[in-house]
Amino acid sequence: MKKVFGWVAVFLLLPMMLWAQPEIPISEWTGRTILLIGAHPDDDAQSHGTLAMLQANGNEVYVMLLTTGNVGTGDPTMTRDRLSKIRRQEEVDALAELGIPESNYINLGYTDGMLEFADKEELVKDIVWWIRKLKPTTLMAFDPGYGYQQWHKTDHRAAAYLAVDAARAAEWRLIFPSQIINEGLERHTITDYLFYSTTGGEANTFVDISAYAENKVRSRSKYISQFTSAFDNYTGPNPEDLPGNEGEEFLERMRRGVYERGAVNGVPTERFRYYKGNPDGAGSRRGGY
Repeated sequence: MKKVFGWVAVFLLLPMMLWAQPEIPISEWTGRTILLIGAHPDDDAQSHGTLAMLQANGNEVYVMLLTTGNVGTGDPTMTRDRLSKIRRQEEVDALAELGIPESNYINLGYTDGMLEFADKEELVKDIVWWIRKLKPTTLMAFDPGYGYQQWHKTDHRAAAYLAVDAARAAEWRLIFPSQIINEGLERHTITDYLFYSTTGGEANTFVDISAYAENKVRSRSKYISQFTSAFDNYTGPNPEDLPGNEGEEFLERMRRGVYERGAVNGVPTERFRYYKGNPDGAGSRRGGY
């Protein structure tokens, strides 16, 4: 009886699961404008294979990060100003490996670790301005949760909700109307979402990044200040600047992360929760408000 019930549940859920998939596979997307929103320089790294694919396939890919990453260090000699410059260059260099130009990198300049204490109205207003200017077809962001609030650490948690809140605000003409009246922007509606860093088995879209796996290895290797001993003692921007054999070991670790830990059945893969619809329903299991 339990087996019968299980199969009935599968058949009942199957149409919903299929409906959740992009009508056109992500590997075939072209002519779109993609905006990824994250909190820190490197938050986009988990999606680098997909970003490289999208850029190569004739889409316009933009990466917007809300903070400069100016706090993420254990080096007692590091300053906020110096770290923000290091992390900006790391991000620019990483995006270059994906074919994304520096002009498509947007950083709003907020302080790392403090997004939840920033003026939310001003933050949303800043994001809305860029949404109305770029008119993205698809928004990529941390998953705010599907029927529940998904746990993320501070900044990631804030970025997840700020992204969707801004998408909602951007479609209403009388929210931040001066952008429309005085700056010539137009209201813009986003109905296509790819949420990354999703947990609890909610991922419903899997992207084969085999053709861009090496791009991802190279791009992730640019974040020297975050993923190596340089976090505690920054000695330079290159793997060769690391002590002993750490540079070689770091590159190998990045490669294993893409080809092994990030693989599904041996295939380098990235996972997303795809959602199509009104931003008000982005985290609702009912698909509504």
